[in-house]
Parts: sequence; C-alpha cells; structure tokens
Amino acid sequence: MDYVDKRNRLEEKFFSYRVFKDNKVFIFWHEKQVMILKGKESEKFLARVAKADEIESQLIMAKITGNFKRGNEKNNKRR
Repeated sequence: MDYVDKRNRLEEKFFSYRVFKDNKVFIFWHEKQVMILKGKESEKFLARVAKADEIESQLIMAKITGNFKRGNEKNNKRR
C-alpha cells in the first residue's frame, strides 16, 4: 500500500460511513455526506470493508467516491 499513499493521507481518516435501513450506505468525507450506495453496490462495499483494516477501508472509500473534489472549492468567487 506504500505505493498508493505516498504522503500518508489515508492515516488522517477523512472518510467514514454509516449503514441505514435497507442496507443503504452513506459515505462521508469530513462528516459531509458525499455518496449513497444502495442494493448490490452497498452489499459489495460492506463485504470489502469487513475484510479490510482502517487504512484499507479509507482507500476503498476514496476509490468509490472517485473524483468528487476537483480542487476549486476554495475559490468560489468569479474572476
């Protein structure tokens, strides 16, 4: 895993998740909801996370959420 997380960012534990009714999985980044998984996606996610340690589960959530953050959130002002 060293080759994936060269800056050790996954140790900061940005991601978390909660399981709700009907096995819906809500994924959070800094306590803000960024994704909802339902059905087979949620079952697959829960199976993968059950086998993983904390850092691996952070990587799984980072990969699932994909590119939701593009780096331009700080500059909301038009130039």
